[in-house]
Amino acid sequence: MSLFALIAALLLEQLHPLSSRKYLHGWLSGYVDFFQQHFNAGQHKHGKIAWLLAVLPLVLGVALLSWLLYHAHPVFAWAFNVLVLYLTMGFRRFSHYFTDIHHALRDGKLDEARGLLAKWRGIPSHELNAEEVARVTIEEALIASHRNVFGVIVWFVLFSVGGLGGAAGALLYRLGQFLRKRWGGEDDTVWRDIPLAERLPHARSRSRSSAPVMYRGSEEDEAELREFGGFARQVFYLLEWLPVRMTALTFAIVGDFEDTVYCWRTQAASWPDSETGILLASGAGALGVRLGMAIPQGGLPFDRAELGVGDEADADFMRSTIGLVWRSVVFWLILLLLLTLASLLG
Repeated sequence: MSLFALIAALLLEQLHPLSSRKYLHGWLSGYVDFFQQHFNAGQHKHGKIAWLLAVLPLVLGVALLSWLLYHAHPVFAWAFNVLVLYLTMGFRRFSHYFTDIHHALRDGKLDEARGLLAKWRGIPSHELNAEEVARVTIEEALIASHRNVFGVIVWFVLFSVGGLGGAAGALLYRLGQFLRKRWGGEDDTVWRDIPLAERLPHARSRSRSSAPVMYRGSEEDEAELREFGGFARQVFYLLEWLPVRMTALTFAIVGDFEDTVYCWRTQAASWPDSETGILLASGAGALGVRLGMAIPQGGLPFDRAELGVGDEADADFMRSTIGLVWRSVVFWLILLLLLTLASLLG
């Protein structure tokens, strides 16, 4: 049942991308902002209470609904799983940027590729050359494919095997990721493109008020948010621990196994975020491309660890990245098929 739900969700997302996803994002932003406004007093325990109140009722509600639908008829539960997967995962969240950047680089339109990359990351990219644009785009794609596809699949399967309803697992991972982005306060691939104003809804509401209001500067706001979001960071680290390693192992199986394992073991820890380092190092090893390394930012070199072995990134490696991701998806589907057959025969 889980296998067919995943296949149906992937096909549906490819044939009919969710056009209303931005409205769903807006609703979810308002939902989590409510808890931030009412619970954020700049302390870790308040962030823990807010996270639990925001996440557990939704996850438990989805698990209960899955159980009720399954006992009404398994087809109803299957359709519900497809719907939740359709809302929580998908390539289209990042593939259009990646494809457009790839085409621009292939056609020699460097300025267009820079602009698309800047729009995707939320960071100016006009200083990057063609190789750096390709390198950073591959990095973003590897992380996005994990966060939007493989991480969701892992938790969907875990909850399905545990009899808790796969939809609840997919929702738990997505909510954990979203709250880490909103409250986590970390400057990494997932967090950095959210402006401070969006992370501090109470500051936005005060700034719109016509009355003069005294409020703290951005540094104190950032410190307050970081303390409040500490629990969200901790939980997402736990949610990511297994999926990150499963994704890296998958890259090794469908890519260059020896180089993947070597880069994972020797290079991942050199990245500031070790979990992201595992993804990038294993992806670089599987592709045989060099990632990381210094890039210009603000007129100065932004130093980053070197990841991977092999050649410099280019448009051809971008195409290989898409192949790696799709081979990984097929591997997961085959694995689920084998588990399903073993369960039926057992």
